[in-house]
Amino acid sequence: MIGSLLARPMRALHRPIYACRQRVLAEIVAKHLPANGRLLDVGCGSGTLAAAIINNPNCAPGARATGLERAARGDEPIEVVAYNGGEFPFASRSFDVVLIADVLHHEQDESGLLRECARVSRSVVIVKDHAREGIAAQSRISLMDWAANRPYGIPCLYRYHTLAEWRAFAAHCGLEVMSEIHPMNLYPPLWQQLFGGRLQYLAVLRPRLSVGAPDGISPPSDGLSSAE
Repeated sequence: MIGSLLARPMRALHRPIYACRQRVLAEIVAKHLPANGRLLDVGCGSGTLAAAIINNPNCAPGARATGLERAARGDEPIEVVAYNGGEFPFASRSFDVVLIADVLHHEQDESGLLRECARVSRSVVIVKDHAREGIAAQSRISLMDWAANRPYGIPCLYRYHTLAEWRAFAAHCGLEVMSEIHPMNLYPPLWQQLFGGRLQYLAVLRPRLSVGAPDGISPPSDGLSSAE
C-alpha cells in the first residue's frame, strides 16, 4: 500500500534525473555508431534512450536502433522486439553497437546475457552499470536502485560489482575492455554528489572472435528491463 502511494511522486522525482542521464549517455554512445550503423538497446524500457542516441548530433547519418524488452509497450519511438530470456532472436554479429544500460545488475543470469550481447555485436558492447566503489557504496547504490525501480515494479537483486570484478566479468564473457569511464558525471548536482561519481561505471568492450569463458573466473551469478 505504501509503495503504491509513493509510486507517483517517485516517478515525478526521477523524471529530471533520468533526462540528465539520458543526455549524457546519448552523447557517449552516439560517437561509436558508424554511418548506417545498427544499435541494439538491450532492456530498452520505453526506448527513449536509444531514440536520443540516434537523434544526437554526434550520431553518424543513417544509424538505426532496435530495442529488446520483455514486451513492447506499443508507443516506443524505436522498433522493439519482445524477449523472454535465453538466446537473442538475432543472428550473430547483427549489430554494430550493443548497449546494455543499468540492466545487468537486475539479471540472475548476467553472464548469459552479456555473452549474448557479445555474440550479436560486430564492433562494440557498451555496458553502463554501477560500481561498488567508495564510502557506503553498497547502501547508496541499493537506495538509488530501489527508488528508481520500485515505482515501475522492477525487482532488484542488490548485486553490484567493483571495478576489478567488472573487468574479470568482461573477460569471462569473451570481451576485452577498450575504454572505461569511471567516475561518471551523470546526474544533476545534488544527485551527482549522492549517487554519481564513483558509483557509476561505463565500459566500451570489444568481442573476441570466439566468445567463451577463460578457466578460473566465476563472477556472481532472466528477462530484462531497468528504469534507471
